[in-house]
Amino acid sequence: MHAVSGSVAATATVHGALPDAPTPQPSALAALPPSGSAETFSSSRQTAAPPAATQQPAATQQPQASTPTQPETEEQRKAKAEAQLKLEESQRMFGVLPAFNTVFTGQADPITAGDKFTLFFKSITDPYQFGIVAIDTGIQEIDDTYPQYHHGVPGLLRNYGAAYADDFDGNLFGNAILPSLLHQDPRYFRLGKGTFLHRLAYSASTTVRCKGDNGKWQPNYSNVFGNLIGGAISNAYYPQSDRGFGLTIDRGLTVTAEGTFGALLLEFYPDIASYLKHHHQRALAKKEAAAAAATSSQP
Repeated sequence: MHAVSGSVAATATVHGALPDAPTPQPSALAALPPSGSAETFSSSRQTAAPPAATQQPAATQQPQASTPTQPETEEQRKAKAEAQLKLEESQRMFGVLPAFNTVFTGQADPITAGDKFTLFFKSITDPYQFGIVAIDTGIQEIDDTYPQYHHGVPGLLRNYGAAYADDFDGNLFGNAILPSLLHQDPRYFRLGKGTFLHRLAYSASTTVRCKGDNGKWQPNYSNVFGNLIGGAISNAYYPQSDRGFGLTIDRGLTVTAEGTFGALLLEFYPDIASYLKHHHQRALAKKEAAAAAATSSQP
């Protein structure tokens, strides 16, 4: 990565001493930087070379030593990871949907266990989270999914609490506790290139495949077992008729499958946002051109 520089004028000392007359030497032209402009090259030919007595022998010129790149220290790496994390904590899709656990650039430094818990807490306490749980609760009330909760305010609160607890438990184990213990990264690393089918398959695979803290891909034990643990904990607050081993497995696998839709949106959101932005710009330019044409046509 480092360029090695030397003086091509050193060949003058091999064939003999420099001439007495102050005539321009070929080495003076060779010493010009190759990136110099035509004006610099022309002016150098019109300027007489300095007397031989004042010229320094080329053999005594020392090449500049290149400075070796210093390896990144652990403190610098942590500082860079913290800066990346701060940026991720402000990410939203369409200005509403949180994308805190997403690396849209595809590359990022590993985060600490404390960072994983920070991302979990920010996600689970975001206003969007409370809103989406309210919508889920309303749908369940309309469908009378859990008649044992009964209707009215008490039943609505029990239904809302159960729905929020499902998200809390799954995220706590799948995005914080297990990733910290298993040294896995809970974030989604966007691919952003390739064919549509390739990116579709990649995004779907991330529900069962993730990056480790070492940067290598590995089975996503954190996500799968985190969802299963969340489904098992739900037996503590769901009605008696909605408990059991089979229902626990069914809820865990359902949440895991639903994660593929979230990953799909994270993968293609920048493409959608770019298309909408350019579409808006084109529509605005067309509107301005029409207005200009109408103005010019008036007498």
